[in-house]
Amino acid sequence: MMRRFKRFAVLLLLAGCGGAAPNSVAEDVRPLVSTQSVPAAMQGVRAKQLFGAKTNASAQSPAPLGSYAKGCMAGGMQLAETGPTWQAMRLSRNRNWGHPDVIDFIQKLSRSAAAQPGWNGLYVGDISQPRGGPMLTGHRSHQIGLDVDIWMLPATRLDLTRAERESLSSISLRRQGGAFTNENYTRQHHEIIKAAAKDPRTARIFVFPGAKVRMCKEETGDRKWLRKVRPWFGHHYHFHVRLSCPKGARGCVNQDPPPEGDGCADAQEWVDNMINPKPPAPPDPNAPPPPKPRGELTMFDLPGQCISVLQSQ
Repeated sequence: MMRRFKRFAVLLLLAGCGGAAPNSVAEDVRPLVSTQSVPAAMQGVRAKQLFGAKTNASAQSPAPLGSYAKGCMAGGMQLAETGPTWQAMRLSRNRNWGHPDVIDFIQKLSRSAAAQPGWNGLYVGDISQPRGGPMLTGHRSHQIGLDVDIWMLPATRLDLTRAERESLSSISLRRQGGAFTNENYTRQHHEIIKAAAKDPRTARIFVFPGAKVRMCKEETGDRKWLRKVRPWFGHHYHFHVRLSCPKGARGCVNQDPPPEGDGCADAQEWVDNMINPKPPAPPDPNAPPPPKPRGELTMFDLPGQCISVLQSQ
């Protein structure tokens, strides 16, 4: 087994020396990279520096590789800066790249949003970098091209200039630290998040707890979609959609599915704990030490395919 692994590492290095990478990197789930398989130029460099320096997608077949917070993206597709029912925001970040599934999802959801009163479509925040991977700033996830942030601000104008897209801010929907919604929340937000959740490709939607509780109280029809809407810290200026790994994407690692049920009781518990925080438990002298803070990801932490993603022209 070790001999085969070393032979694979040598072949991987040879592929990099020629400057050309394979067209497909999703043929199998390769092991995490080892010291032998990481080119010297990539060793000792934080992965976010390597991926953040890439300004275009890899010349490979589309493939999400690894997990949402520890992976990369081959053959990414760029969301057009402006479409008939969307605009990509913060263009200077160059994070409007994703797997073709997420690009199609955004276009479909934006058409649904445009049918809502007062909305002409969507303002789209971060998706991924051109080749995914850890980002220079911000997110821990968004690494495999299957996450997207959708602004809470209604997209009333779809002719924003590049400068306006840098300076314009979204709006917050939270009140009392996220336990409740404020006056900016509308039924249109409910319907757009519902449409996003009902897309069969959607795995999860992250939004602040007060919004989930309100949606639970106001939904009178089919409630199955509420299971995908999960309360999480922040997420009051935007909601975060995470798609499942595409069928047949063998190098992609799905998150465990959410618990059964609509998740409304769980969201209510979040809110109750925010309003009436439980007193801290007394220190336990027998408790294990807290985990060490997460360090910066290097190429040794990512799937082996991510080397060829970086080396591709």
